[in-house]
Amino acid sequence: MDAAMDTYDVIVLGAGPVGENLADRAHAQGLSAVVVESELIGGECSYWACMPSKALLRPVLAQADARRTPGLRQAVTGPLDASAVLAHRDAFASHWKDDGQAQWLDSAGIDLVRGHGRLDGPRRVTVTEPDGRQRTLTARHAVAVCTGSRAALPDLPGLADARPWTSREATSAASVPRRLAVVGGGVVAVEMATAWRALGAEVTLLVRGQGLLPRMEPFAGELVAAALTEAGVDLRTGTSVTDVRRPDPTGPVTLTLSGDGAGAGGTLEADEVLFATGRAPRTDDIGLETVGLTPGTWLDVDDTCQVRDVAGGWLYAVGDANHRALLTHQGKYQARVAGAVIAARAQGLPLLETDPWGAHAATADRAGAPQVVFTDPEVAAVGLTAAEAERAGRRVRVIDQDLAQVAGASLYVDGYRGQARIVVDLDRGHLIGATFAGPAVGELLHSASLAVVAEIPIDRLWHAVPAYPTISEVWLRLLEAYRG
Repeated sequence: MDAAMDTYDVIVLGAGPVGENLADRAHAQGLSAVVVESELIGGECSYWACMPSKALLRPVLAQADARRTPGLRQAVTGPLDASAVLAHRDAFASHWKDDGQAQWLDSAGIDLVRGHGRLDGPRRVTVTEPDGRQRTLTARHAVAVCTGSRAALPDLPGLADARPWTSREATSAASVPRRLAVVGGGVVAVEMATAWRALGAEVTLLVRGQGLLPRMEPFAGELVAAALTEAGVDLRTGTSVTDVRRPDPTGPVTLTLSGDGAGAGGTLEADEVLFATGRAPRTDDIGLETVGLTPGTWLDVDDTCQVRDVAGGWLYAVGDANHRALLTHQGKYQARVAGAVIAARAQGLPLLETDPWGAHAATADRAGAPQVVFTDPEVAAVGLTAAEAERAGRRVRVIDQDLAQVAGASLYVDGYRGQARIVVDLDRGHLIGATFAGPAVGELLHSASLAVVAEIPIDRLWHAVPAYPTISEVWLRLLEAYRG
């Protein structure tokens, strides 16, 4: 192939949502772009994370709401149709085919090279294509690492031979296991425990710590723990797994347990075990050593997503690979920022807007990253928790509100249980964090994100009147409590 055909303004490693967005933003500003992908175009989010997991959970949450609604609960008496839910999931995962995503890249004018890409020194990427041939790509201006992250498995005796589930298997399994053990207490663990329990599995949730969702406000994990227990999940806190055995590849798996929690000792037998114990960067085999970096590490970047420890300013790391915020929407936000940065630098603009909240700074990663946990009840949070704010030395006031006291919540379902919290910076006079837990609170989150990101003075928020009777009236109750 003509060498000129393999020179681009921007080379993107990874064609997930982050890589697609970066390439699209750079191309829209006049740069040529190519993405390199070794798996499916659309990445983890499209096939093994956001889309299939939420497709599994949506019927679960709808059923839960229906069973708490007068006049409707009598019509919702049977279990979920697991086959229909799994088929619904399969459709949202495009049956693990990426034809549509490939067509989108082509329509957007972005080239695609399938294969495993590795850095090969400054501004060079070598791709091993599926047929074994090698192809070298050269970047005029930038290479962006958008390779994401993978599930991190602990180093436990017998684990590799036991064929454990990770988040990939948990979101793509073709049938419901009779008994499922889930190890972990974070987002993946509680969402998958919620989904598979509702689909008919006997679920045991093994948590090393003393509660769920430890990075969120404590009440969030407490409400989710209570709901999971009521749904029939066997929740065991203070429990660690020390050994995993599956002697028969088609048989059950046996876990050896330890810890100080109730039921922590002895063994547990399950048909499948999901380890949801963290993430690791997919940077172990992308040629980092050829540019002076350590393979397998998170890449340290500034607010423009430019990698700090590489001379020349040509290497960027966007999305999970930089460990700033392991969320698809934050990675796409970073991609929009980095794409604009790369284009501006390529066009020789002398000054970039890199001050906080400038067009070329991913400030929201640190100050306003939103997240929704799609459990029953939902949890939605943005910004700092009260504990994080206090550790940062901020002088804050914390306001709590029982969501069940809001008219819109009591109308939404009978027996509504939930809580809201805002964290106000007293020196600056605006919100720096908000957390909601309860049915349907995910739709409250963007208003909180706006308040945090725009640094809206709390006195001005008083004039943002929530519609009655909606769950969003909780804002009025929170502000009333703040004003005393």
